[in-house]
Amino acid sequence: MYKKLCGIDEAGRGPIAGDLVMAGCILHNRVDGLDDSKKLTPKKREFLYELIIKNASFHIVKFSAKDIDEFGISLCITRGLREIIEMLPCESYLFDGNSKFGVAGIETMIKADGKIPEVSAASILAKVTHDRDIIELGKKYPLYQLEKHKGYGTALHIEMIKKYGYSEIHRKSYKLKALEITLFSS
Repeated sequence: MYKKLCGIDEAGRGPIAGDLVMAGCILHNRVDGLDDSKKLTPKKREFLYELIIKNASFHIVKFSAKDIDEFGISLCITRGLREIIEMLPCESYLFDGNSKFGVAGIETMIKADGKIPEVSAASILAKVTHDRDIIELGKKYPLYQLEKHKGYGTALHIEMIKKYGYSEIHRKSYKLKALEITLFSS
């Protein structure tokens, strides 16, 4: 007998600016073309995002740079996993990766986002949400050219931080080797 599965993935764990976005997804109908969001073009991700939201139950959780600085990335992920379980009752939960972050009732699988449709769908929901949010932040903070690097610590982003300093959307607890400083909240 088939067990209903809620796939869970995140986007934005590594960037130095913007939100961490987590998504849980239970597919009600088959969606063709699903894969790890990183393997899809932005256009394909957007197309699949619309199909997923029409054919699934889902929940998206966001943690700001301030949340990440205050609580740490691991605690944010733990809270996100718990919220998804609470909001999407299901028979089983599968989180992409190798850590349950201390949350009971979930299983993990490395590279599940490329193997399991529900996790692929969650990956796409999280990535599209993250990238849309970053583009909006780019309009509010044009000096950082966020649309070009999606908040990651690229040479361009580091150059912009050196030139303009940090904004409220930067994760001040992340250490940047390129700047040889740790960002602390003042």
